Amino acid sequence: MQAALPRWLRFVLVLGAVLIASGASFYAYRQLSSPKILTVATGAIDKEGTLLISAIAARLAASQSPIRLKVVEKDSMPATIQAFTAGEVDLAIVRSDLGDMSSARTVALLTHGVLMIIVPPGQKIESMDDLKGKAVGIVGGQVNGRMAEVLDKEYNLTDAKVKWVDIPLEEVPAAIQSKKVAALLVVTPISEKFLTIIRNFFPRDPKRRPALIPIDAAGAIAAVSREYETYDLPKGILRASPAMPDDDLTTLRVPVYLVASPKLSDDSVTALARAVMEAKGSLVAQHPLAAQISAPSTEKDAAIQIHPGASAYFAGEEKTIFDKYGDIFFYASMLLGMAGSALAAVWKFVSSDSGGAVGRSLDVQLSSMSRRIRTAHGDELDQIEDEIDDVLNFEIARSKRGETDAAGLQIALTRLGHLIDQRRRVLQADHVIQH
Repeated sequence: MQAALPRWLRFVLVLGAVLIASGASFYAYRQLSSPKILTVATGAIDKEGTLLISAIAARLAASQSPIRLKVVEKDSMPATIQAFTAGEVDLAIVRSDLGDMSSARTVALLTHGVLMIIVPPGQKIESMDDLKGKAVGIVGGQVNGRMAEVLDKEYNLTDAKVKWVDIPLEEVPAAIQSKKVAALLVVTPISEKFLTIIRNFFPRDPKRRPALIPIDAAGAIAAVSREYETYDLPKGILRASPAMPDDDLTTLRVPVYLVASPKLSDDSVTALARAVMEAKGSLVAQHPLAAQISAPSTEKDAAIQIHPGASAYFAGEEKTIFDKYGDIFFYASMLLGMAGSALAAVWKFVSSDSGGAVGRSLDVQLSSMSRRIRTAHGDELDQIEDEIDDVLNFEIARSKRGETDAAGLQIALTRLGHLIDQRRRVLQADHVIQH
């Protein structure tokens, strides 16, 4: 029979196992408790989107949110979309009419870009038909090129010999003054900052004021192109007196979304949507555009489908802690029971005696003694009796801790005592015969 391991070695083995389990548990805890960092790409001429998402990122960090944002600034919105579709970032701020958005899922609606066809003072243009043979400046160039294409197709502007000219934002006043263009195509959020920029394109002369052209076919365009919506530009939005426009004016608008990769987990996006909406109120004072943050469209025919995680948040269908971790709680309770049994086994393994006959299994010791008694002689019987005394003392100590069956031990020792007496009588009888 192999000798039991020394107690010190068993202690070292158990300590090593405990340290490994503790290290693994600590690593798992750090992984689960650390905030999830998501990269978000943003880029526009005015930098407003970058400023807004950076403010949201700072707010999330300050509130110890489980979601953190790392802003990746690009030089344009097309570059932003390219980074997103290439999988370089988890999130992006995009317009729904730019690029292939089939791989995107909306998290929140940040704002709308509203289309304005603005006619400088002195031009006799009142409708889209009046643009025939004229040059129209596209403010923002590539970004608003898609909007120009939609209008071109709907109003057949190519046949009308309308010329589209890209104009950088800073060159707009010069283009108007030189009459390089007869009208401007502008797509902008409706906020005081952006409206002021547009007002500053023109001199503040009540007798010479610009005009706005209605998009009468806005409904037809929106029905065909899902990325656009019809919108009534409020009376006097650009100028109160005299009012400009002088009545509500039909036009188009395009949503600007915070979108996520569909690969992001529902729980992460739910937490992000909640964090963004909770941060909204505290950002309005410094970033008025934050007031326009709202739930994205949940319609099945939306240009960009909503992420299931965001949908759960806005629909009030967030999973409770028991929904998320019910299985974990169930299996954890089972593991705790198993751990209790394991700890008991470990304690028995570490605390059991490792020396000689006392350290071996009681059943094995008693069985071995029984066999030895049947063939033992005088001195051997004395030695076995000493071993029985050692076992008895050891088991008495264990019985005080409730670790042995005292009644069973008494029966076994009585049996051994009977065998020893019987063997001594046999030995005495043989001695008498021999003499």
